[in-house]
Amino acid sequence: MLATIALAVLTGLPAQPAGELKLTNVRLTVGELGPTREAAKLLPGDILFIAFDIDGISIDGEGVARYTIEMEVLNAAGARILPPPNEPKEKPRELTEFVPLRGNKMPARAFVTLGLDQAAGGYTCKLVVADTKSKATGNLAVKFEVAKKEFGVVAVYTTYDIDGRLSAPTAGQVGQTIFVQFSIASFERDAKTKQPDVEIVCQILDEKGAPLLTTPRRHIQDAKALQPVKEADGAFPLQFPLFMSRPGKFTVEITATDRVTKKTTAYKLPVTVAPAN
Repeated sequence: MLATIALAVLTGLPAQPAGELKLTNVRLTVGELGPTREAAKLLPGDILFIAFDIDGISIDGEGVARYTIEMEVLNAAGARILPPPNEPKEKPRELTEFVPLRGNKMPARAFVTLGLDQAAGGYTCKLVVADTKSKATGNLAVKFEVAKKEFGVVAVYTTYDIDGRLSAPTAGQVGQTIFVQFSIASFERDAKTKQPDVEIVCQILDEKGAPLLTTPRRHIQDAKALQPVKEADGAFPLQFPLFMSRPGKFTVEITATDRVTKKTTAYKLPVTVAPAN
């Protein structure tokens, strides 16, 4: 099933009275502030990040925007699966944002976390945004596909902190550090230890695709790991710190091998580093 829904709204931008509310510049992204996602196909355990602009929203003289967001997810047959159909629809979420730069446009994000047992198939995420002051509304519908359950690197996003609370873009400047957050999902467990036996390798590639680390960062998640994986968990999270020491275009390559099933999967995340000002 779809496990959770969460909404995260960022602030920003320039000044006129609000008119018709439009949700524009809609795109799927890697994390809240990352690049556009290449495909709308996700694995169970992954996170669907939706970025968009709320165009025409009222932002008062104190820089305050008040609005509501309502979200639901439908399957290919048009039946609601989130919120669960046996539960009443949730009330629109009331939000208040401080937007000191004012204007009438504000970037926003919404995301859906897919459960590890989510059935393969096509889905649609619908959003309705309403301006509390002007009563104008806007809506959007994003289609996405869930692939069949298999071993993979999922829920990739970047943050400024190791705990994964402060979202960061995948672009920065020399001197910054970001953390690449990700999870390994749908692994098999060792028959004797009942723990996963997964090797994760993190390598950095330059703009030509050549590896920069002669000895890439490695982690073994098995019975000897400091933090065992609970029996009920079908995924475990990890982080990779990236110190931006020089400008250029790079790729963080995460390769995971399930040593129980002998399956290997890889994920590549592009990163751009600008010179220090």
